[in-house]
Amino acid sequence: MQRTSVLRSFLVLLVVLQLLSAAAAAASAATTSYPDFQGLDVEEAVAATKALPPKINEYHDFFNKHDVSESESEHEGEYKLKLVHRDKLPSTSSHGDSHARRFHDRMKRDAKRVAGLFRRLYGGKAGGTAYEVEDFGSDVVSGMDQGSGEYFVRIGVGSPARSQYMVIDSGSDIVWVQCQPCSQCYRQSDPVFDPSESASFSGVSCSSTVCDRLENAGCRSGRCHYEVSYGDGSYTKGTMALETLTFGRTVVNSVAIGCGHMNRGMFIGAAGLLGLGGGSMSFVGQMGGQTGGAFSYCLVSRGTDASGSLEFGRGAVPVGAVWVPLIRNPRAPSFYYIGLAGLGVGGIQVPISEDTFSLDELGNGGVVMDTGTAVTRFPLPAYVAFRDAFLAQTTNLPRATGVSIFDTCYNLYGFVTVRVPTISFYFSGGPILTLPARNFLIPVDDAGTFCFAFAPSSSALSIIGNIQQEGIQVSFDGANGFVGFGPNVC
Repeated sequence: MQRTSVLRSFLVLLVVLQLLSAAAAAASAATTSYPDFQGLDVEEAVAATKALPPKINEYHDFFNKHDVSESESEHEGEYKLKLVHRDKLPSTSSHGDSHARRFHDRMKRDAKRVAGLFRRLYGGKAGGTAYEVEDFGSDVVSGMDQGSGEYFVRIGVGSPARSQYMVIDSGSDIVWVQCQPCSQCYRQSDPVFDPSESASFSGVSCSSTVCDRLENAGCRSGRCHYEVSYGDGSYTKGTMALETLTFGRTVVNSVAIGCGHMNRGMFIGAAGLLGLGGGSMSFVGQMGGQTGGAFSYCLVSRGTDASGSLEFGRGAVPVGAVWVPLIRNPRAPSFYYIGLAGLGVGGIQVPISEDTFSLDELGNGGVVMDTGTAVTRFPLPAYVAFRDAFLAQTTNLPRATGVSIFDTCYNLYGFVTVRVPTISFYFSGGPILTLPARNFLIPVDDAGTFCFAFAPSSSALSIIGNIQQEGIQVSFDGANGFVGFGPNVC
């Protein structure tokens, strides 16, 4: 009897110890799963704002050199390109502009880009008709001026290949380039592509399946014509064609492209657009089984000499990424929607209803990943709660007046580093992405003014912009319906 009592006491003690150990482990996990605070290198960030971008011919050399070396390891259906931000490819008028000027120009483009997306979603067409392929092309075609031309790659067009700078856009379903004869073209860095000098250029007939997929296609002299316009007067008009595109040493035949003979827009050097959206007319959609519906990009961080990358094929899908399911919106088939459950500041989840970020049955709301939008937007109630949580944990930092679309700014002049609370995205299903400090507290001039790089949305739509994506490998596995974050950085 005594032995039984002793054994019972021992078991009770063991259970208590296990419970205490589990509680301690849970508490530890809650506080150490990711850091509550991190350091921001103010001095380095300010120094980067004063660095001048290289001349355009230096980037010609850069791309020509690196595209070949990267392509040596390519396999069929897998190829990789260098990727740079537009601020590194200046026009003659913008070379030497201050960081503050470039920042304000970027915010103006960004505001127009977002306004354009909202118009497409909410009343952009009479009768509330759904998106069409060319609708998204128009966002980009009105492009640099509309904020869609933020990142560039260099590819070859035609046979023999003529190297051209192309804007990438994850929210567009058109591959488009300026063409001779050009009755109206904006200035670009390279000679305008002349299809008469390409052995692989083939016009598209009005009865082709390519023409059928263009909702507002026209027919002239038996050839399929397209026209993409935007409310601000920017547009591209021309003929559809099948053409060869070259990525390093990889040649891709019979890609449906728009050959623009009449174009208007402030494109700052780019010859056209490489659409990466979710629709069938995007480059990714056209490649289908050749790339397995997979691509990955790493947007280079501002103020660094490094380049980012754009990679196609199953080899672009990394092991060890944080995977989140893609959500399809029939009203916006070009866009990549993801499930967002909440936001965190300093290791604490902000009390925001998950419904705030949900996509409803009518296609309203939701969260879009977009390379063409710079600043992440959240619906106003979510943004206010998020911002106030950040303010509450940064009372030690000297405030500054708001700048442009940012209402939460700090005067960090003279600081070398500062300690700031972490910012985290809580995705549906449990994954958490914690951003580096440089992705949410950014310099807006070269005098030490930094701002909280988020803004309120004027609708229920949330957009995760490219500032928050910088330096993080983002991978799209369209065949299986997932987007991944990490594990690599650039």
